[in-house]
Amino acid sequence: MPIRVRQHVNPLAQKYKTPATPLEWDKIYKQPYKPLLLDIGCAKGQFLLQMAQIQPNWNFLGLEIREPLVQGANKLRDESGLTNLHYVFCNVNNSLRSLLSTLPQETLQYITIQFPDPWFKTRHAKRRVVQPKLVAELAEFLNVGGMVFLQSDMKFIAVEMRDRFAEHPAFVNQGMEEWLSDNPLPVSTEREILTQSRDEPVYRALFMKCDQTQELNHIRNL
Repeated sequence: MPIRVRQHVNPLAQKYKTPATPLEWDKIYKQPYKPLLLDIGCAKGQFLLQMAQIQPNWNFLGLEIREPLVQGANKLRDESGLTNLHYVFCNVNNSLRSLLSTLPQETLQYITIQFPDPWFKTRHAKRRVVQPKLVAELAEFLNVGGMVFLQSDMKFIAVEMRDRFAEHPAFVNQGMEEWLSDNPLPVSTEREILTQSRDEPVYRALFMKCDQTQELNHIRNL
C-alpha cells in the first residue's frame, strides 16, 4: 500500500522544534569513514537508493521532515540489503549541527538540495529550507573541495538558493553560465524526470567549498 502523507508540512510547527539526536555513524554504516553524500529533503529516498547501489564506495544520508517517508525509505533500504545508506526524520534547520556533531572528519564530500518546497508566499519565506544559518552550518561541516548541488523547477527558489551560497565566503560557484545545463550526477530525482518530461526548465547550480585561508590570501594579494 502506498504511503500517504501531506505534500507540505510547516517546519516551524511545534512538533518539528526538537532537534534530532547525534548519529552513531559506526552503527548506521558498515564503513563509516567512506566519503558521504548528504541529501537534504530526500522525500521517498529513491534518488539515494539508486546512488547507493551504483556508488558502493560512498555512504549516503537522506534527511526528510515527513516521518512516514523516512520509515518507508529505510524499509526499502533494508529490503535492498544496503549498508551504505541511511535516512533520518528531522527538521534540518534545527537538527543539522546535532546530527553531524559526531561526523568523522573530512568525510562529508557532497551535498544535494533538490526541488525543495517553494513556499510561494512572502510571509512563508522563513519556512524555506535554504536559510543563511543552514548555509553557514554546511560550510562548517563540508570538507574543503566538497561540492553542493542545487536544483529546482521554480526559478525564484533556485535564484534564492544560489545567491545564499554565493554570498558565503566558503563557496565558489562552479558554473560558467547562469545555470548548469546538465545534472552532474548519474541519477535524476523523480521530480527532475517529471519536469523534463513536460519540457519545462530545471535551474541548477554547483558550488565548491574553498579553503578560506587561501582565498583570503588571494584577496590580500590582489
